[in-house]
Amino acid sequence: MERQNGSKNQRILKLYASLMDGSVVSKAQEAAIYEVSEKSIQRDLDDIKEFIADQGLLNGEENTVVYDRRERGYRLERRSETKFTDAEILAVSKILLDSRALTKPEMMGILDKLIDNCVSPDKRKMVGQLIANEKFHYVEPHHGTVFMDKMWELGNAIRECRVIEIDYAKLKNSETVSRVLQPLALMFSEYYFYLAAFIQNIDKEREFDNANDPFPTIYRLDRIRSLRVTDAHFKIPYRDRFEEGEFRKRIQFMYGGRVRTVKFEYSGPSVEAVLDRLTTAKILSEGGGKWVIQAEVFGNGIDMWLRSQGGYVRVLEG
Repeated sequence: MERQNGSKNQRILKLYASLMDGSVVSKAQEAAIYEVSEKSIQRDLDDIKEFIADQGLLNGEENTVVYDRRERGYRLERRSETKFTDAEILAVSKILLDSRALTKPEMMGILDKLIDNCVSPDKRKMVGQLIANEKFHYVEPHHGTVFMDKMWELGNAIRECRVIEIDYAKLKNSETVSRVLQPLALMFSEYYFYLAAFIQNIDKEREFDNANDPFPTIYRLDRIRSLRVTDAHFKIPYRDRFEEGEFRKRIQFMYGGRVRTVKFEYSGPSVEAVLDRLTTAKILSEGGGKWVIQAEVFGNGIDMWLRSQGGYVRVLEG
């Protein structure tokens, strides 16, 4: 009797594992494999269904075992909003590929893990086919730097308010400088990850155009040549805390500098694209196929974007 119970328990566990993996369970096939009746398999499935329902009451997930007529078998139906849908994984995969943020081996590894772990088995091939061409033609960033472990270190330093020391290659002349920083936030914009940080122990009059700039300096992660997280902690008063969400709205181009308000006239084909690009933008007036737009931004990055719009933009103020 004990051996029979052991065999039954193993059978139920294997059926449960198959369902959790997204496989379709056929009563006839399972009965043949385990040399039991289909009624025994049905009782196993009923026990699993009851167990899943009980678990759902504890963790808020509404999953159940249902019969799939098309597949002629039983499968797990996930009704929980905490799980990714196949469509969501497809969307995330497309966004990742378009970001071009990582080296090719890193990007391919992440995509493969997403699909293998989050897409139902019967849809994995389909999702793979829908992104196959973009994966094949994926162009990694020219810096070719692997920095995810470094980014994780920085994330921990930010969370623990630890001072860091870095050697950083400047963008203009690739000169390497050493900096002692108070790391505040990690951000991503147009192919690159960035660190926002306050600098310690530096002559701002000599190093910066605007010595009184109260905002953090921006560093590209791939240009950080070395990183050391120190045991020293820093503290920023709550009223002065850095809010990367608000900062990110105004620094779309990842150039530091003072806060500016710009006003311009736009006559291009898609004002929506402008509003999406400049998240603080507001339409002040509209008429004759033209819009007067005002936006609050950091630094001079906006100037390059305005020039790139050619005859569609006429700067009015700022």
